[in-house]
Amino acid sequence: MAGATLVVGSLEVLGEVLKDPSVLALEQSSDVVVIPTAAAFTGALEAALAVAHVLEGRVSIETLMATDRAGCAEPYFARRVGEADLVILCDGSALHARTTWRATALGVALGEARRVLAIGAVAGALGEVMIDPRGGAPTSGLGYRRGLVVTVPASAEQLARTRALLGEDYVLAVLGATGVIAGDDDVWRVLGGDVVLTRAMAPASL
Repeated sequence: MAGATLVVGSLEVLGEVLKDPSVLALEQSSDVVVIPTAAAFTGALEAALAVAHVLEGRVSIETLMATDRAGCAEPYFARRVGEADLVILCDGSALHARTTWRATALGVALGEARRVLAIGAVAGALGEVMIDPRGGAPTSGLGYRRGLVVTVPASAEQLARTRALLGEDYVLAVLGATGVIAGDDDVWRVLGGDVVLTRAMAPASL
């Protein structure tokens, strides 16, 4: 059974979400870890520091610098993910995250984590199906969370291709910068902001 999941479109909207304890209740004693794997090519340390800045004064966090498969094999990292009250996944390349986490100790721990917060595009790697940003085709995700396919905005032509290829089998959530989606045991709901839901080419709901 999956744990609780929160997906936010950007760091900016995370700052707004933190003001509402009904969405994300954190106490000073909460055990929070940050994983910047998806930002490996754009600056993992910088991404982790940006998250820490948003959370400054609310909780203490630990960054797990698992940016490659060797790091994801570290037993300590996997243990910390299993212990944490909240695991935050930095924005970045969903494809890199998928490749790096798949079939590793850290990946297994992420799939079983009690509460995950994914920022931006990295959320796409968590589902059974993910959308390849290079052309919009569906491909296999990690299967950590089920019931929804998440992607980020793309051209109208690419999104039309994605929707046609997904067909009727899946609801697609296009997550804009202000979007917020929550899942609990793979039951999803949109909490607000820029989120467009479709099934095939038609509007959908959760």
